[in-house]
Amino acid sequence: MAFFLDSFVMFSTQILFFLGGWIFFMRKLFKNYEVHHGSVQLTFSVTFALSCTLFELIIFEILGVLHSDSRFFHWRIDLYAILFVLIVVLPFYIAYFLVSNVPFVVKRRMTVFLTAGAWLVFIYFFWKLGDPFPILSPKHGILSIEQVISRVGVIGVTLAAILSGFGAVNCPYTYMAYFTRPVTEADVHNHDRKFMQVMDMILTKKKRLAIAERDELQRASTAPRPSGIWGMIKSVTTSNNANVSQLQQEIKGYEELSRQLYIELVDLNSTMERIEYTKTLKGQFFNLSGYFFSLYCLWKITICTINIIFDRVGKTDPISKFFEIFVGWLGFDFDVKFWSQQISFIVVGIIIVTQIRGLLIKLTKFFYTMASAKSSNIIVLGLAQIMGMYFVSSVLLMRMNVPPQYRMIITEVLGDLQFNFYHRWFDNMFLISALSSIAFLYLAHKQAPEKSVGGS
Repeated sequence: MAFFLDSFVMFSTQILFFLGGWIFFMRKLFKNYEVHHGSVQLTFSVTFALSCTLFELIIFEILGVLHSDSRFFHWRIDLYAILFVLIVVLPFYIAYFLVSNVPFVVKRRMTVFLTAGAWLVFIYFFWKLGDPFPILSPKHGILSIEQVISRVGVIGVTLAAILSGFGAVNCPYTYMAYFTRPVTEADVHNHDRKFMQVMDMILTKKKRLAIAERDELQRASTAPRPSGIWGMIKSVTTSNNANVSQLQQEIKGYEELSRQLYIELVDLNSTMERIEYTKTLKGQFFNLSGYFFSLYCLWKITICTINIIFDRVGKTDPISKFFEIFVGWLGFDFDVKFWSQQISFIVVGIIIVTQIRGLLIKLTKFFYTMASAKSSNIIVLGLAQIMGMYFVSSVLLMRMNVPPQYRMIITEVLGDLQFNFYHRWFDNMFLISALSSIAFLYLAHKQAPEKSVGGS
């Protein structure tokens, strides 16, 4: 009876997650694009629900919700389900849409045949991906679940590290008022005036071009028909044609200048809005948060560098380690095990919520940038693939953020993996991503004032 009650709780929450993914899909992700395939919406929502269930089970482990046997059963069911979606359903469906968009593919049998071939190619490269990495011990069979999770983990951990490295650098850069370049209303007004002057020049040039083309047509219709080939050549190569060509070149140059001025004007207006936002109470809070995240970024880069140099992997979760140091320093009589459990629940909950929210925001921005009427279905299936692999790898990495007593079932469910490798790989990818982001944002920040000065 308890097992059925636990299953009812799990399936009920999965339905809620599914509805949340469906609402996000319809109202946020595709509000400006029409989705012609309901199965695409269904696949995205199922992937979202299975991904959230993995995080839910981690919280249930910490809180002791449900019976341990029930939790283990649903761990296995959810893990097998999301791996099936990531390795079979999504790649096959993406290949189907890619093949369907090929112009010469007409027959349905040919579409299915090519889709199956593309899926087999994906499986081959997915399998070969694990060869360069020390992710498994030789004892695991070719069909074991460890073989699949290990390869999904490499892709997901790489993606998570790249996003985390960029986010750790971009977050303080975005929040802190220190990085906001000084812009006044006079700068915006002057730039707007230049933009309007260029638009007036374009309008004037186009009027002159229209008059020149009209005169050319009138001259061609009223002039007597020339005799001989030299007369025909002479009628084509007139000075008026040269004038028309010159006007077209000038218009093209002014239009390119207007595009650059418009982009800079939008950037100036965005900067003005950001300056006004930093003066509000919420803006000041985010400014202080930016300083905190900048310290976190420096600390994370330092720790990753030390871990890489000394080939080190943490054995104790950060929360328990903090309490041990804190209690030892103050000498208090403190129940470390109890409070580490409570704080672990809060911290893991915050990590889960911020990861889900952050990833969905990034997916939405990426979709709006890349999507079109034809590619929308393919892109959203690709985003579902990324989301699923990201969340599976997050569970793999989050294992180190919980006390040892809660790692046992996660380790048992995921299998006998080389967990230390994934943490070292995350540190390497995080460091590369963070340093690359610092260099990119430094060059972008340095170039912005120079562009503004050059245009003024």
